Amino acid sequence: MAGSGSSPVSKRGASGRRRRQPRCSRGRRRKEEAGRRSGGRRLRSRELTPAPRAPPCGPPVPSAGPWGRTVEGGTSVTGTASGLPPAELWGWAHAVLLAAFVLAQLLLVIYALHRYAVLWRWWRFVARRNRAPAATRAEARAIWPKVTVQLPIYNERLVVERLIDSVARLDYPGDRLEIQVLDDSIDDTRQRAAAAVARHRARGIDIRCFHRRRRAGYKAGALAVGLAQARGDLIAVFDADFVPPPDFLRRLVPAFDDPRVGMAQARWTHLNRGASWLTAAQAVMLDGHFLLEHSARAASGLFFNFNGTAGVWRRACIEDAGGWTNDTLTEDLDLSYRAQLRGWRFHYDPDVLSPGELPGDIEALKSQQRRWAKGSVQTARKLLPDLLAAPIPRRVKVEAMVHLTGNVVYPLLVGVALFVLPIQLGTAVDRSWLAGTLEGGMVAFGLVPVVLFLAVARRVSGGSGFHVVRDVGAALMLGVGLSLNNARAVLEGLRGEVGNWERTPKTGDGSPHTTRARRYRAAGRYAGWAELALALYAAGVAALASAEGHSGVGLCTSACNRCSRRGEPGPEVRGG
Repeated sequence: MAGSGSSPVSKRGASGRRRRQPRCSRGRRRKEEAGRRSGGRRLRSRELTPAPRAPPCGPPVPSAGPWGRTVEGGTSVTGTASGLPPAELWGWAHAVLLAAFVLAQLLLVIYALHRYAVLWRWWRFVARRNRAPAATRAEARAIWPKVTVQLPIYNERLVVERLIDSVARLDYPGDRLEIQVLDDSIDDTRQRAAAAVARHRARGIDIRCFHRRRRAGYKAGALAVGLAQARGDLIAVFDADFVPPPDFLRRLVPAFDDPRVGMAQARWTHLNRGASWLTAAQAVMLDGHFLLEHSARAASGLFFNFNGTAGVWRRACIEDAGGWTNDTLTEDLDLSYRAQLRGWRFHYDPDVLSPGELPGDIEALKSQQRRWAKGSVQTARKLLPDLLAAPIPRRVKVEAMVHLTGNVVYPLLVGVALFVLPIQLGTAVDRSWLAGTLEGGMVAFGLVPVVLFLAVARRVSGGSGFHVVRDVGAALMLGVGLSLNNARAVLEGLRGEVGNWERTPKTGDGSPHTTRARRYRAAGRYAGWAELALALYAAGVAALASAEGHSGVGLCTSACNRCSRRGEPGPEVRGG
């Protein structure tokens, strides 16, 4: 017998046995019966008798899991190995990731804003002063100090003869000039150097060749050995790829008339600027360093460094600062700061030029950049405590700290690129006015100063119009492309590893494709696959962010809004 609509209903199945209806059906029938009694009107809440909760019937309904994805079977994990619910664990992870992302972007903006400070100092102390080139200031001198020229070389068979010949042509009193060829080579460079030295000795030039059986201390060790046997009061240093002009010493030595000057640096120019887009990009970056940074720091009384070549040291300054040491890969930067912390002054003359060769091969450039990035961080770890405790003006300390730690921008760039995707996946789209305002500020204070810095450097070096746009664009791409290579070097330097001193291969003509250059091509590390993977990843993230209306700051603001909403600790479920 069938029961009423308000009581449990039982029916007979095909087998004749009574089958009890599911509890969910009973709940629906109870609501239908109540609706008929009310005459179709909507019942007030107090007229409804709540039915007891029943387990779901029928097939399980998919539900959204804690990571914004569907969990099959309608169930979700309620805990993790850490004891936290997945939603809460995601909330903590997302907050930490967001904080690291925001901090990295803020630090990048600070270092970019420093470009504005450099440009302002350069305009105030250099550009507004119409300085005449000091072309003939040394001609009337009667007595010249004794100068020792040191040429540290290692396996430089393609350029060693050019170097020795150019130094032998220096216009300086012969009885006041000594040349040391510090040859640590293990190939036929030794024979080439010895032949060039013998040829110039026959002309009456005081030139000697020193060869060490063990390359202890690398370049710093060779310079220290040469210094111990040098007879000069001033020590000039040239790397193998440089070609100093004949009047180099006559124009730079007079700076040492001031007994407080410990080092004088000349400006690098480039033998192969126009060889390729790679050399053009490097030239712009180096022009910014020499024409803007060095000029601004020197003119405003701030610390700057000897660049390893095309400079002259006072021997007493080297010895007073502790001499050449090999506990960092940038012995030039290390000695420069130790000397200035001892009270020595440095002189920079952008009108004295010394041409050098830029790496024409990407692997050679990466090798050079690894050494510079790692060595600068090693020097910062070594000298920052002494710098902070030194009795020098605060503005000098701040500029020195930014200078020594400048290469940390590379791991920051890599971190920002890697953090964007997980933050974007866990963030709702929020195109608020605040996000737009901050995005504009990020461009104005993060990207514009770098572009302006490079453009001014290219313009001051003689470029105009198309060349400025082309070379600045190439420099920006090169800087981003080197970020992974340099970031690894910075992290190695932070761990305190000294590492091997990697020479930068030279070809003599700046071309990486000549037969004579193949022997000295740098060994590829990962053959660029890591850089390619990062570039593809960044391109995919940029496309995804653009499709959803995001940018870096937009991600930050929307993520912060998301985290601030109560009850929504996890990512939002997205359709499609």
